[in-house]
Amino acid sequence: MSDSRDGSAVLSTIENPAAAAIGVSAQRKAALRLLPVIGVGYGLAFMDRINISFASLEMNKDLHFSASVYGFGAGLFFIGYALCEVPSNLLLLRFGARRWMARIMFTWGLLAAAMMFVRTPLELNVMRLLLGVAEAGFYPGVIYYLTLWFPLRMRARAVSRFYVSLPLASVVMGSLAGWLMGLGGKLGLAGWQWLFLVEGLPTALFSLVILKMLPDSPAKATWLTAEEKAWLANQLKADGEKAHLGHSAGVAQALLSPKVWMIGVFFFFALFTNYAFGFSAPAILQGLTGWSVTNVGFLVSCFGLAGAAGMLLNSAHSDRRGERALHSIVPCLVMAAGYLTAGCAKEPWLVVAGLAAGFIAFMSLLGPANAVPMQFLAGRAAAAGIAAMNTITMFAGFLGPYWMGVMKDYTGNYEAGLRGLVLPCLLAAGTMYALTRSLARGKMTPRVAALADETA
Repeated sequence: MSDSRDGSAVLSTIENPAAAAIGVSAQRKAALRLLPVIGVGYGLAFMDRINISFASLEMNKDLHFSASVYGFGAGLFFIGYALCEVPSNLLLLRFGARRWMARIMFTWGLLAAAMMFVRTPLELNVMRLLLGVAEAGFYPGVIYYLTLWFPLRMRARAVSRFYVSLPLASVVMGSLAGWLMGLGGKLGLAGWQWLFLVEGLPTALFSLVILKMLPDSPAKATWLTAEEKAWLANQLKADGEKAHLGHSAGVAQALLSPKVWMIGVFFFFALFTNYAFGFSAPAILQGLTGWSVTNVGFLVSCFGLAGAAGMLLNSAHSDRRGERALHSIVPCLVMAAGYLTAGCAKEPWLVVAGLAAGFIAFMSLLGPANAVPMQFLAGRAAAAGIAAMNTITMFAGFLGPYWMGVMKDYTGNYEAGLRGLVLPCLLAAGTMYALTRSLARGKMTPRVAALADETA
């Protein structure tokens, strides 16, 4: 948990000027050509998995779904996603990132649009489960893909620059929701059906952009010079040699690694809180304010803009300091304070402020926290390990919304559900502390580690 810079960052300072210039050029080209495409793809993924939260404002009434039925169905997405994470990422290694991620986008886009045909709880459950199966592997595939292009010292910023699409997707979704729901009655479709249709089909079409724009590796990028390819290969090889589970590690070794499980548990607790709030956010905010769907959408958009700023600033500061732990733990503590405030306060403005603080803090931790597994995973071990991490994580997406739905039906409001989110925030902070302490010990000699234990 020290603030000492990563060794690669130190090495970069002694590169000769010509090599440094080549590195800067290679990183700039990769960032400009890859991250916007990946960012749009992930933004569409987030919209298509969570737009049901806005659709539910009308859909639940039209189809007579209770909060528990809705929460269970919304969360089933993550069961399908979790079960297929590891197989999907291993297939990505076989078919190549470009073709496999394009396939993922095409199938989930069609299924997201087909949500407009849901009529019964069973149909809701089946469609959300299939949507999760279709999207499985996209996020861990992207994280693995970034390890092929960006040295370790750059990865928090690289993650944040595509991941910023997540809060920005909230801006777009919030802005569009009122208008799309207002189309109800046109062509015999309800507003929530228009929302699923209009936000699903563009994803299927964008799969063609992924297929065209993303090279499988730097070696296949026609827009990199031979010198830039060599610089990237040398940097990434050096990072892989320092990884606890590097290129020589097998898939089984990665899947059984305690560190992989620890980072998975961290994200499980962090995402439990985010998805619990996220799938209920429009209903919570509408109940607090009494506003229309359009105005609630604009409020969610404001949350998204603030979250994007927090993500970029915290990730950049984390890379500059070469520190990941505190940049992940402090946001977890802010999340706990925010949800505690939201669950206990009586003034609507204070509840909204607490929810905003929790959302912004969650977005802020994503860049630094996602850089942590890249410190000890590389090569095939990275593909398998990141997928395994995400498998553990995705069960939070099922349990979080279901928790909020059950508590809403049981108590008649969301206050108890929000207070219950404090514990997973604190558990996430504790898990990250334990993991980063373990990683720090792994870099010590046995004698130094023993001395550290004696003084702890």
